[in-house]
Amino acid sequence: MASVCVCSDYFQVNDDGELCLKAGTMGIRQVLYFKDAGTYQFSKASYPWLARVQVQVQGGGGGSAGADAAASQTVVRAGAAGGGWSQSLIDVSALGAVETIVVGAGGTAGSVNGGGGTGGTSSFGGFAVAAGGDGSTAAQSSGTTSDGVSGTPGPFAGTGQYASGGGAGGGGIRLSGTNGLAGCGGDSRLGLGGYPRASEGVGTAPRGYGGGAGGAMSFGNDYNGIDGGGGIVIVELYG
Repeated sequence: MASVCVCSDYFQVNDDGELCLKAGTMGIRQVLYFKDAGTYQFSKASYPWLARVQVQVQGGGGGSAGADAAASQTVVRAGAAGGGWSQSLIDVSALGAVETIVVGAGGTAGSVNGGGGTGGTSSFGGFAVAAGGDGSTAAQSSGTTSDGVSGTPGPFAGTGQYASGGGAGGGGIRLSGTNGLAGCGGDSRLGLGGYPRASEGVGTAPRGYGGGAGGAMSFGNDYNGIDGGGGIVIVELYG
């Protein structure tokens, strides 16, 4: 008669004589993605096999300022900062019955000669928290002489076993009444900032999640900034 040997590292026989996998040895079983800005609830009771979770939280990127120069003059805007990022691996025993998840929105676009909004903070309970990036400011006044504007500092690292701050938005420079370079948006861990523009126009869009918006530039026309990249929370479930 054939016999079967079972590895006791991964399997056990329960009180009903059923062969079962041991909790905590199955590896990753499901991944949850929270991409839309807002507040959500995570209940561990919904996953009775859960042994631990690994979470990544990406803060929203900042929005960029708008620009409106006088005729035959130039205004350049700096890029906005990218959002911070954090990650934690959490044992199921450390989780509350319900943990709150927050996904930060991207910062709003600045209206004509108005500053961009700050990106929202993303979090998973208190285990991982990542701040959003600041929007760029409407610091430069209209003119024709050479002038530079500083970039937008990125946020510091937040809460988590592994955390990093967001990338700074790039500075801008005016060379003359018809020439300049607006700043690039700051990168995030999960996204890229908008590109630096040398022609007049609206702010430039980020890519991915949490990137800062690139700055607008005007040679006499009015242009808005653009929204920063929204955040995301990723929850990996291990059994």
